[in-house]
Amino acid sequence: MLEPLTSTMTSASNLGIIGAGLMGTGIAVVFAKAGYNVVLLDTSPERLAEVDTEVRRVLAELVHHSVITEETSTTVPTRITTAADVSQLSHCDFVLEAVPERLELKQRVYAELEQHLRADAIIASNTSGLMPSALSMAMTHPERFLVAHFWNPPYAIPLVEVVPSEHTAPHVIDTTLAMLRHCGQEAVLIRKEIPGFIGNRLQYAVLREALAIVQSGAATPDDVDAVMRSSLGRRYATVGPLETADLGGLNTFLGIAEQLMPELAKDEDVLALIRDHVDKGEIGPRSGQGFYTWTPEHLEQVRGTRDEDLLRRLAEDARKARSTDE
Repeated sequence: MLEPLTSTMTSASNLGIIGAGLMGTGIAVVFAKAGYNVVLLDTSPERLAEVDTEVRRVLAELVHHSVITEETSTTVPTRITTAADVSQLSHCDFVLEAVPERLELKQRVYAELEQHLRADAIIASNTSGLMPSALSMAMTHPERFLVAHFWNPPYAIPLVEVVPSEHTAPHVIDTTLAMLRHCGQEAVLIRKEIPGFIGNRLQYAVLREALAIVQSGAATPDDVDAVMRSSLGRRYATVGPLETADLGGLNTFLGIAEQLMPELAKDEDVLALIRDHVDKGEIGPRSGQGFYTWTPEHLEQVRGTRDEDLLRRLAEDARKARSTDE
């Protein structure tokens, strides 16, 4: 069984991931660079054939930004194997499901896993919002189940939201938190399951107001994004919203909130802005158009800037961790 971890136990535990997309492969890198043996499973031969190339691409980025050493990058691929059948996960202590966000599909995965895993093996989901109680409702052993929601890209954003159901056993929560923290992730326990967890609730609250501002004609999408990037985005990278309220003075924030909150968007009418684009097939970079026009060059520039900043911050975290250890 996967016990709460110490540094001497990393090589003894085997982890499985179901779904070899960008998230699953990125999470495999996170686990493998922490010393775990990882089995990455997918039913698509094409995806499995791409795993080694994607793993090495991610590792090259991490080396380039000094997150890991060249030596580490050569050992990580040796810890990741691929599989096409769930029975090949039977030796795993912990299995993370990262398949599409369809409740019935995920439940079928858990039913098959329970036929092959030991009764004490942990099963987790990378869902971004489905409730763990709903996901595990048909499981024989729901006490072994919880959500471990990584953010994209998982190798560059350290946060993982850990969400148990009311049935999840305490040792499953403790073991999962310890394992994720051993991997260098910032694992946050959500003590009561709520739709969207924490991160997506905050993200969509901001999105609703951003859409309302554009819909009102007060600003363009570019204006709204510029304000977020150059003010709140910079602040929130180091200081959260509740810390910000304390620092600014709760009396001041209360006065502003009493005046401003009644004016904020509260309904879903603003979704008409997104729906209009979707109805025209304008879904973002994949179609070349969304709120912005996405040429290949523009997409590469935006993604490159995003990843450069995320990995720079991750490298700084790694340097601070090494300094603390010394």
